[in-house]
Amino acid sequence: MRQALAGIKILDLSRILAGPYCTQILGDLGADVLKVEQPGSGDGSREWGPPWAGGEAAYYLCTNRNKRSLTLNLKSPSGREIVRQLAAQADVVIENFKYGEMERLGLSYSELVELNPRLIYCSVSGYGSSGPYKERPGFDFMIQAESGIMSINGQPDGEPTKVGVAVVDITTGLYASNAILAALFARERDPEKHGQQVEVSLFECALAWLANVGSNYLVGGKVPQRYGNSHANVVPYQSLRAGDGTEVALAVGTDAQFRRFCQMVGQAELGTDPRFATNPARSQNRAVLIPILAELFLAKPANEWLELLHAAQIPAGSINTLERVFSDPQTLALEIVREIEHPTAGKVKLVASPMHLSQTPTAITRHPPLLGEHTDEVLAELGYSPSQIAALRASGVI
Repeated sequence: MRQALAGIKILDLSRILAGPYCTQILGDLGADVLKVEQPGSGDGSREWGPPWAGGEAAYYLCTNRNKRSLTLNLKSPSGREIVRQLAAQADVVIENFKYGEMERLGLSYSELVELNPRLIYCSVSGYGSSGPYKERPGFDFMIQAESGIMSINGQPDGEPTKVGVAVVDITTGLYASNAILAALFARERDPEKHGQQVEVSLFECALAWLANVGSNYLVGGKVPQRYGNSHANVVPYQSLRAGDGTEVALAVGTDAQFRRFCQMVGQAELGTDPRFATNPARSQNRAVLIPILAELFLAKPANEWLELLHAAQIPAGSINTLERVFSDPQTLALEIVREIEHPTAGKVKLVASPMHLSQTPTAITRHPPLLGEHTDEVLAELGYSPSQIAALRASGVI
């Protein structure tokens, strides 16, 4: 089957996580993604091990499939000229260099769009292109701190805590891929088929996905506290310890679910008690309700609670380690873990795209590339002869 983005060319000048995660999504959808890397060192995530597979860091492997790798020294005029030639043929350029660097290199949107009016040029930055922080570098941890995410994450009596995954980078990559897809769609509807400039920043994306917690502050004016595994607005929506010491994640989202839960545990009167009958009342009286539920949960082991909760169609789950996650029957049934061939690692397992399109499916068609694996191939496509490629390599351009 033809993939959704078949024929779309992506020139990827980004590195580490947010940009590469974005371009991997586009590659999964069928785009031809050309990853430009520094000769000799490449993307910094190549060094972010252990663990390793065939000399490649697992970190790098998770976000760089479905790409080709070209090494280019952008400090050299010849390297920058090759980028211009590639941009002239590309549908999308994505970069996450520090503020002003692309202008200094002569590779800014205003310069490349002169070569290719159809070009969509996506810049991923730490803080955006305006404001007092625009020249600061941006990294996930510091953005989690500065955006308020850490202030709402962690136990109420504990310290502010970051999310265990680089979630700001990941969500920025998701926002960037959405914006690029929207720009591609807009280009198709434009009679002149013009591209446009796209900008996303880690800081803005982090603020955007504060979601209900950010809205609570903007509407209510009250600085939110940390709730640990509890929810700021929905009660009971948290983990509770069962009789065997195992935590169960309970996610009661409606009043009807709460009434069913109360009947299930033999406490139907709690479901009609004015203090608990509605979610606003439960939220206001959580300090009274949760100790009651915590005491009830000690009566049975976690597996018994989960069987009862699932039978009553009350959202609940176990708190799994990754060992249990990747052996879970649901994970296995979805076949989301794929084993692919890699030139140095042999067989390597990757988590595939979670997007399912019936007519234009996602696919893993390329292993995460070795550093510069496709340099000669790409330059030959541009018309460079073997002797010209050898000269570029000898001079350190590639």
